[in-house]
Amino acid sequence: MTTPSTAIKKIHHDIDALRKKMISVGKRKGLSHPETLMYSEELDKLIYKVQRSKFIH
Repeated sequence: MTTPSTAIKKIHHDIDALRKKMISVGKRKGLSHPETLMYSEELDKLIYKVQRSKFIH
C-alpha cells in the first residue's frame, strides 16, 4: 500500500513527464492538435487530483 505522500510524489512525477510530452508534441504538431489537447486534458486531471488531495488531508 502506498502512503498519501508517496502517491502524490508519483503524481507529481507523472505531471512532469506528461508536461514534457505535451510541450514536445505542441512544438511539433501545434497547440491545437488533438494529441496536444489530449495531453493537456490528462494534465488537468492529474493537477486536479493533487489539488483535491490537499483539501482532503
